[in-house]
Amino acid sequence: MVLPALKRGGYSCRKQVMVGSRPGGGRHKVDLVAEKSGHEFLISMKWQQSSGTAEQKVPFEIICLAEAVKATPNYKRGYVVLGGPGWTLRDYYVDNIQKHLVGTEAVRVLSLEAFVALANEGKL
Repeated sequence: MVLPALKRGGYSCRKQVMVGSRPGGGRHKVDLVAEKSGHEFLISMKWQQSSGTAEQKVPFEIICLAEAVKATPNYKRGYVVLGGPGWTLRDYYVDNIQKHLVGTEAVRVLSLEAFVALANEGKL
């Protein structure tokens, strides 16, 4: 769903891209890097089929994406895309989490549907 939407919006994509190191150490690989008009967008997709630990990983992923965007001028924005029916905190993450995470303004947390709509329109 995501790749066809990005293509329709005029983006080229690379999959499983190393974008640096995570705060505290370790390699940071994102699911996709979408490029259009010389700007690159980091995309991390999280799927939650049933309740579980994916929800606990979202705040750290937001922080990691924000750091990657700050470190590389070509990266314009990061996205955490939340898909699947098992999220209990999806609305909270989409609407409220970032007020608790200082310095993460370059990252947006979106539902899968909202991300696909933006990508289709070429408006990342």
